[in-house]
Amino acid sequence: MKIERRFFGKTGEGNPAYLYTLVNNLDVEAKVTNYGGIVVSLVVPDREGKTGDIVLGYDALDKYLEDDSYFGCIVGRYANRIADGRFTLNGAEYSLSLNDGNNHLHGGIRGFNKVPWAAEEVKGKDYVGLKLTYLSRDGEEGYPGNLSVQVTYSLTDGNELRMDYLASTDRDTVVNLSNHSYFNLAGAGVGDVLGHILTINADRFTPVNENLIPTGELKSAKGTPLDFTRPTAIGARIDHEYEQLKFGGGYDHNYVLNNCDGLLALAARVYEPTTGRAMDVSTTELGIQLYTGNFLDGSKIGKRKIRYGRRCGFCLEAQHFPDSPNQPCFPSTVLKAGGIYKQTTIYRFDTKK
Repeated sequence: MKIERRFFGKTGEGNPAYLYTLVNNLDVEAKVTNYGGIVVSLVVPDREGKTGDIVLGYDALDKYLEDDSYFGCIVGRYANRIADGRFTLNGAEYSLSLNDGNNHLHGGIRGFNKVPWAAEEVKGKDYVGLKLTYLSRDGEEGYPGNLSVQVTYSLTDGNELRMDYLASTDRDTVVNLSNHSYFNLAGAGVGDVLGHILTINADRFTPVNENLIPTGELKSAKGTPLDFTRPTAIGARIDHEYEQLKFGGGYDHNYVLNNCDGLLALAARVYEPTTGRAMDVSTTELGIQLYTGNFLDGSKIGKRKIRYGRRCGFCLEAQHFPDSPNQPCFPSTVLKAGGIYKQTTIYRFDTKK
């Protein structure tokens, strides 16, 4: 196993960014930059042993500096949306930056995806990894408290890309971290993902309004086009005349995982029939957001000069629920001063004949 580092470019503030290449003993390869904690590429084999990159992204740092699609990055302080960019905590109201119409999305204008992280290479008996750390100052994007964040990416000999998150604060705040990689198991830029077969271990989801803000309800997915409790092609019902799909232009919904006791458990499985590639997602989180690249429109020119069209990638973002700070019936995302935020998510890759 090995890890290598090379210069990737400079940020708008002149800070150097580096690209770290992680390789396991089975020649699976992950490339991660300390700018935004972005997974730039992830190379895995198909059923014939041919390797290919399966995450959307760019060849150069400057494209990530201007990117607004969150390709491969760490999102925070709060993954997903907060309605009107406002929440109340301990009797005080906080106003966050607005970057999604009237809402706050994925940490705001300069969220964790737009900052350089300190990086440390780490190795173990059966993994090679990268530990990233960042101090989010009190008031950043409107959030209270100095938040110390650590995210460790580990590539194992079990063909797993493991993400371990830790955070602590000196003042009560809200935290919800995730990774926003777009996957296409046929290969990054190889058509759309509508033929991928998806299973999600969730009987319920959190329905949204026309602004993609949760209504506060936990609704059964059974008998609706959002039901993935059995293996189903992503495209089988994506254009169904169903209000929730109309709101998102496809899937852009948080699922309430059945195993939500804080222990690591299987959340989803995806299989791509033409290559045989399969991906399992396990997490300690309570929910997972399915997003099917509905807002990609071909204007993004990605790796190998391929244009990323609508629905050419899907995201499975392990997280707490969107807008939880404003939804009293949702599990709390408050991190108390002196407390520890923790979560683990694992993407494991294999093939089917």
